[in-house]
Amino acid sequence: MGKFIYEGAHKVDFEDRVLAHLQVVIGNKLRRGESFHFSWKDDPSIGDGRTTVWVHPRATLVYKYYGGRRPTLNRTWIDVLSDTANSPGGLYLVPEPPDDHEGGDHDEAD
Repeated sequence: MGKFIYEGAHKVDFEDRVLAHLQVVIGNKLRRGESFHFSWKDDPSIGDGRTTVWVHPRATLVYKYYGGRRPTLNRTWIDVLSDTANSPGGLYLVPEPPDDHEGGDHDEAD
């Protein structure tokens, strides 16, 4: 289980595999200087609501992984997550689809 920390104040747990994919998508957007909303469903222990943050190139982000191995990446999932990040509603987590790209999972994605 990893942790995404936004501006030191908002902290949310994600599985390491999910967090690795979010890091690629968010990193790609920020490298291009693009700002966007990122929303996630809150844990029932804190009210079972939803949190949305405005991610921008000057935001302080931390990706804390608890596993020792770097997860392999599914390019199809990165593409789908990128599509949500480019939508008016912003980035949100969707279930992992099968990897349709040749060669299966990859260690890095653009």
